[in-house]
Amino acid sequence: MSGQTITPKKFLEPIDRAALGLMVVLSLLIGILLLSGDRTSPKVRDFSWKDKQVSVEDTAFILTFSRPMNHDSVEANLKIEPPIPGQVSWAGRRMAYTPKFPVPYGSKYQVELKGARDQISARKNEGKQIEPFTAAFRTRDRAFAYIGVEEKEQGRLILYNLTAQKKSILTPADLVVMEFKPYPGGERILFSASDRKHQEKGLLNQQLYTVSTGLSFQSEDGSSNEPEPEGRLDLVLDSKDYQNLKFDLSADGKTIVVQRLNRRKPADFGLWIIQPDAKPRRLETQPGGDFTIHPDSTSLAVAQGQGIAMLSLKPGEKPLDFLPKFGILLSFSQEGSAAAMVKFNTDYTRSLYLVTNQGTQKELLRTTGSIQRCEFAPKRDTLYCLLTQLIKGEVYQEEPFFAAINLKPDPNSKQSQVRPLVVLPNQQDIQMSLSPDGLALLFDQIGTRPPTATDTLRSGDGQAIATGFLWMLPLVDATSSTPPPQLKPEQLLPGFHPRWLP
Repeated sequence: MSGQTITPKKFLEPIDRAALGLMVVLSLLIGILLLSGDRTSPKVRDFSWKDKQVSVEDTAFILTFSRPMNHDSVEANLKIEPPIPGQVSWAGRRMAYTPKFPVPYGSKYQVELKGARDQISARKNEGKQIEPFTAAFRTRDRAFAYIGVEEKEQGRLILYNLTAQKKSILTPADLVVMEFKPYPGGERILFSASDRKHQEKGLLNQQLYTVSTGLSFQSEDGSSNEPEPEGRLDLVLDSKDYQNLKFDLSADGKTIVVQRLNRRKPADFGLWIIQPDAKPRRLETQPGGDFTIHPDSTSLAVAQGQGIAMLSLKPGEKPLDFLPKFGILLSFSQEGSAAAMVKFNTDYTRSLYLVTNQGTQKELLRTTGSIQRCEFAPKRDTLYCLLTQLIKGEVYQEEPFFAAINLKPDPNSKQSQVRPLVVLPNQQDIQMSLSPDGLALLFDQIGTRPPTATDTLRSGDGQAIATGFLWMLPLVDATSSTPPPQLKPEQLLPGFHPRWLP
């Protein structure tokens, strides 16, 4: 090493001088920018409902901004067409808009924001405004299913898209549909049906099927799924060893509960559960009457003995609760926090109760007539019911009518306000269905006659269904969310047993 000569290195190479010069220029630009402030305009970075198809389950949309905004300027300049009344809340750069009422189905909406300012420009009273923002979204089509009564439609499941004014027959002619439940996405319908030849012979061979509706829907992440062609049929449960009677479908669409009777051992009668990727299994419980799956999709309400039992759908778990006071459970609210139940009183009257998961049991009305059906409005502020009143005379006769029961607490009254909507004279065995946006009731009007051996369509009391028509009763004005001045049912189509799709 001692014989080597070390050459002194130059202070800066050309590439080092170029890098240093670039750093100086960038530093000057950053300094100028900091001194003069950010000259770019604020903008909307994300709109959660952009180009989406929303439903009643979508309770709010969110606007995300590029920087903190002046709240008053945003709220004053936000426009939605058609208008949707709502409430605004903020969390940093995110603004949530929660509609006061469910957004009406079958509509297209435009969201526009112009003239809003960020916090800095508003505080300095500068003229810089947000980049103009426009976006669109739509709600699901208004659609319902029903059972046909005329000629080639008799006993078949039919889908009617009210928004598109389109009717589709979903099931084949050799099946007679008895009951059906739409899946939560509306893409399929679960139904029970018998072979038409067996039905004409009076044989009970109901099997469970699903059928595709052909309607498009969106998954939770907002991506669109390609819909199946309408009318695609799949067998869910056969009737080889058991008669399949009543059934229910859970709110998440993953659980089916079926009431079954062993063909060889009539004493073998009870409830069975069908879940994805599992064989049907028996629910170990005492036999009961009517049953309804709770909206949480994990429990079941069953009429047993002198009350309503709440059972877990998980194997091996003990009963959750028992309500000995009530004889009939009519319906749950959408989120499952309340239920409408009927109590049979010792004076031969019936009482309608609101029962909550907080232990409240409030009597809503007492009647000498019948309490046939009730459904909660989406916001749980109203209960729509099909009731009857006794008609005075020598012959016992009941007159059905629809009523709206106000569930909002009134400090000045112990009783809930019951508002009759429309009387339905000379009609029995009425089926009703409340639209998911709470704007309209569907119901049917059937004509019956004594049955013959060849009749395939029967009413609840065993009479042959000769005629049937569907009616729609508008309940709320979509633009103002207030009841119309006069309720008038509109006749729609021949058919019976209507059900709105979610």
